[in-house]
Amino acid sequence: MARVRIHDKPALESWDDVNLTMKEIGECQIEIDKIEADMNMKISDTKLEYEMKAQTFKDRIAKLEIDLKDFVESNKHELDGKSKVLNFGRTGFRQSTKIVLRKVENIIKNLKAYGMKDCINVKETVNKDNLKKYPDEDIAKVGATKKVEDVFWYEVDKEKLE
Repeated sequence: MARVRIHDKPALESWDDVNLTMKEIGECQIEIDKIEADMNMKISDTKLEYEMKAQTFKDRIAKLEIDLKDFVESNKHELDGKSKVLNFGRTGFRQSTKIVLRKVENIIKNLKAYGMKDCINVKETVNKDNLKKYPDEDIAKVGATKKVEDVFWYEVDKEKLE
């Protein structure tokens, strides 16, 4: 079998070809938008339908949970420690500790004053937008590099197509 050499030649040969290609891309995007709008409408309708079907059960669970909590709280003395194992599950109490913060600025100031800096979260990141304003020498000095490139873009005018 003989080897065939294929010469790479751009598929588009003129600005008119580019314009027609953008028209076709725009038409495809419009069709995709219609399909996605239809899909989202069906998803929304289905979610609503199933939410309505489940609501009766959610309401029943909420009422049963209140009844369960009331009974267990009033019979707390019968628990084995902090919980009770039953045929269809377990119930009980667990200790929950919360820190209530009011006037966070004052708390942070006091944490610093008392040497409790381990209780302060600090997240440091590089601000790339500010860094790229510096001269290349300064950027290189800190261990970063600046990469400048021409990036292709296009924008289809869908309004003209519709």
